[in-house]
Order: sequence, then structure tokens, then C-alpha cells
Amino acid sequence: MKRLGMLTPSSNTVLEPATVAMVASLQQVSVHFSRFKVTEIALSTQALGQFDHDEILRAAELLAHAKVDVIAWNGTSASWLGFDRDEALCERIEAATGIRACTSVLAFREIFERAGQRRIGIVTPYTEDVQRRICDIWAGEGITCAAERHLDLRDNYSFAEVSEEHISTLVKEVAAEGCDAVAIVCTNMRGSRIAASLESSLGIPVYDSIAATVWKSLGVVGENSESLAAWGRLFSDPALGAVRDREPIAMSTA
Repeated sequence: MKRLGMLTPSSNTVLEPATVAMVASLQQVSVHFSRFKVTEIALSTQALGQFDHDEILRAAELLAHAKVDVIAWNGTSASWLGFDRDEALCERIEAATGIRACTSVLAFREIFERAGQRRIGIVTPYTEDVQRRICDIWAGEGITCAAERHLDLRDNYSFAEVSEEHISTLVKEVAAEGCDAVAIVCTNMRGSRIAASLESSLGIPVYDSIAATVWKSLGVVGENSESLAAWGRLFSDPALGAVRDREPIAMSTA
């Protein structure tokens, strides 16, 4: 049995049922969750402080008690805080637990690199200033925000109340402006179940944050994800079919 550990914002109600549904067909995979406090997405000192690594590490250490095979930060904060934040977080989780770590945002970057996609349409529920920061941060990684839509919401719980129909409309608007792929950047938006149908109608990949986290987590533990093709091109694209694995992590003695 391969156990996937997921770190979850406390006010998130979408990613847990979506993740469980996504991996339900994989009989040798189970998913386990640990929460830490996140209630607001903004650029204020208080809101940014929710993503302090010490808080996240405490939640990661609880997952380690379940002897999970990977610990994934299933959230998109590095989109506006910087990719280096997630890189450092993975290093700290691995040093503290001896368990390999990954994140939603680093998974996005790997997907774009391996698929050769640079012009990305971005759909989020966030405020305008957060959205601008995301576009700037992603540009620093060579990822151009070719088009964007955002909903000007701050309350993390409210993101889950945005309907699939509304998200579909935003994705279609972004795709109409021209891009290599569309990314739904938020793990509390209902994008996972609509990605495949949108890809069929639009003719370009639509990557959901929750799906990206599942894809990377399965890759880290060496589990084939081709059987999840019904959830989107992410799981069937040959360029994305074999996530590069790494050597086992040595426990820190510090």
C-alpha cells in the first residue's frame, strides 16, 4: 500500500473529497490529510504569516506518524510567495521526517517544463493584487501569464462556493485569449471534475491544482497514474508519464 500524505489549509473543503475521488480506482493507494490554519488569502502581514514554515512542519510531522510515503503541500501559496519558499519547505519536511515532499506549485512548474508550455492562462479566486503578484512570480520562472481571470475573493472558505459552471466560463474566457494551457490555481476551487471536458472542447490542457498535486505525489511514490486519464490530459500525456524519482531521504541528525 502506498500512502499519500496531504497538507491541507484548515478552511479548505474541496481538495480532500476531490483527491479521494481521484485515487479511488487505485487499490494500492490511500490518502491521508493534516491541516494547519489558513482562513484568508491576501498580501497582509497576518495573511502571509499563515504560511510560516514552522506551522506547516508541525502538520507534516503528524502525517509522518501515519508512515506516509510522500508529504505534499496541497496549496498554492508559493505562487505569490515565491517558488523558493516551496523548495525550502520540501527540504525542511524531508530533513525533519525522512519522507519525500512535493507541492502543488512545484508540480505546476515541472508540468510546464516537461510539456514545453510557457504561455499559461491563469484562473484563480484571488484578489487583484494577489493575482498580479502571481503573474510576476511565475514570470520570474519563465512562465508567462498569457491571460488571467480572478474573482477578488479573500475568504478561503468562500472559494469552494464558486460553481463549476462559473469556473468553466473563466477557463473558456482565458483560453479564448490564447495560451498553451490553462492552470486553475487554487486547491479550494472545483476545477478537478471539469478539466477533462474543458480540454475536449478547448483543445488545450487544463491543469487543476489538486490534480497536479496528485500527479506529482503518485510519481514520487512510483505509482502509475495512466488509469486516471478521465481526470484530464495531465495523466495521459506521454511527456508527463514518468515523474523523475529521487534517492531515499536520509534523516537529519541535527
